[in-house]
Amino acid sequence: MNDIKKKSDKVKVALEGRSYDIFIGDALIENAAQFIAPLLKRPRCWIITDHEVAAHHLETLSGNLTQNNIDVAHKILPAGEGTKSFAALGEVCDWLLDEKIERSDIIIALGGGVVGDLTGFAAAILKRGTRFVQIPTTLLAQVDSSVGGKTGINVKQGKNLIGAFHQPDLVLADRQALTTLPRRQILAGFAEIIKYGALGDAQFFEWLEENSNSVIDLQPHALAYAVKRSCEMKAAIVARDERESGDRALLNLGHTFAHAFEALTGYGDKLLHGEAVGLGMAMAFNLSRDLSICSAEAASRVSTLIDRVGLPAYIEAVGSFQADALIDVMAQDKKAEAGTLRFVLARQIGEAFISKDVTSSLLRSFLLTEGAQA
Repeated sequence: MNDIKKKSDKVKVALEGRSYDIFIGDALIENAAQFIAPLLKRPRCWIITDHEVAAHHLETLSGNLTQNNIDVAHKILPAGEGTKSFAALGEVCDWLLDEKIERSDIIIALGGGVVGDLTGFAAAILKRGTRFVQIPTTLLAQVDSSVGGKTGINVKQGKNLIGAFHQPDLVLADRQALTTLPRRQILAGFAEIIKYGALGDAQFFEWLEENSNSVIDLQPHALAYAVKRSCEMKAAIVARDERESGDRALLNLGHTFAHAFEALTGYGDKLLHGEAVGLGMAMAFNLSRDLSICSAEAASRVSTLIDRVGLPAYIEAVGSFQADALIDVMAQDKKAEAGTLRFVLARQIGEAFISKDVTSSLLRSFLLTEGAQA
């Protein structure tokens, strides 16, 4: 155990009474018991995963836990954003209650953001709060959704509108799990990595401009730095503002646009979350440029990096959207206050801020110039 821990990077999420560690390294799934066993009140745990992840990692995880005298049960869900639903949430909760889970037990979320968000929400509401561990298997989940305690499901009105803040006890980000991902999924995760540089670290953004191919190709040193730096930035923001009353909203750079595009494309394979975030970031910087808040050069650098790696940077790359339909979905955004939309805009690369000054008429004009339909 000590060797695995020493070889892994560790980032602490410092919350009063609820601090936990993120371990980032190799072979963490096949050695998971070494990290999880000390957390258990009794030698049992429950794994929630999906069909695609189960095919690659469930046997390895279950085998390691069983070999270390931990009883394991698992539930396999359909893969895809459609699983973040009331129906799947009810199914998971019913199963866990039938399994006679106790509040002090550990539920393991093995998978990407969908599994992590759904499992975390089930843990948040089951018996008014059950413990859980995140084992994220996608790049996007490793650098973003597994960290910080945001959990939830999607509804017809929008993405993540039903949920809770519920922190995990531990996050194990096994970089070797990423080798099973298609390139499209890697790119989706890379969009969230770009976000961290764009919102708060200009030097990291510049490093990404120079090393994007190395990260996307999963070159060990570049990948290790990109994942660790992203987790460090998110952990620091979450420690300052756990429940998004201030700074944490900066992590939504690009997301107000992104969630609208996802909703109008049906939360399916047509547009992955990370792809929508890439497009949303480009639009957030373009909006900042059009409002004379940031330079055209800064906006161009963001769009160029997004486009160069193969992520959508323009509306036309995703499809045809009505400007008014996009605005209607944005009005349901969790960040809206008193009927006013809040956007994360940028003064420059690495300096994002929250704005309440974008009116619906201004937003409509901007969307039309960006390629939305009247």
